[in-house]
Amino acid sequence: KEKFISAVLPAILVAKNEIETLRINIEGLNEKSAWNESDSSFYEETKNKYKAKDIDDLIFRIGTLPNSIVLSQAAIESGWGQSRFFLEGNNLFGIWSFNLNEPRMAAGLTRNGKTIYIRSYPDLPQSIIHYFEILGSANAYRSLRKARLETADPLGLLPHLKFFSERRNAYTDQLKEIIMRNNFIQYDNYRIDPEYLVAN
Repeated sequence: KEKFISAVLPAILVAKNEIETLRINIEGLNEKSAWNESDSSFYEETKNKYKAKDIDDLIFRIGTLPNSIVLSQAAIESGWGQSRFFLEGNNLFGIWSFNLNEPRMAAGLTRNGKTIYIRSYPDLPQSIIHYFEILGSANAYRSLRKARLETADPLGLLPHLKFFSERRNAYTDQLKEIIMRNNFIQYDNYRIDPEYLVAN
């Protein structure tokens, strides 16, 4: 568990920094009186990614979750870093792929006689960024998006993640158990040191 946390927690912090920077950049666009071509392209690409109606809706959709929640979901979905999808594809959350043109790997099971594909990522932060994008774009998480504006309490946010698993409430109960048993809340105040990040 310690090895898992030492690998995943820094990746969470890097991903959250990128999402928060994205939100600041979109808010900056909202305050500009005129956009250039680059601004418009950036906005359209981000709006489509988050399935937003307009810029205010986009700002509402871009966000993250407490580190404790992300750690607990990653622990469940990757079997504490033991799953093949984690080891071979940096996929922390078992996220499926339906796009032939994106990096992916075949799962070892089928559904309705069809092969299931799992997304693969170049690194752990990219897996976590995609997870945040899903939470920001999918209709199933509308209540989560509203709730995270009202509270940062991880236990208060957990019920809004029930649609992440077919197990529904049993899944969120398990998340709570993992958070409490492993004292994951101690990590919720962790932030990335900007000096750690090196510009490309």
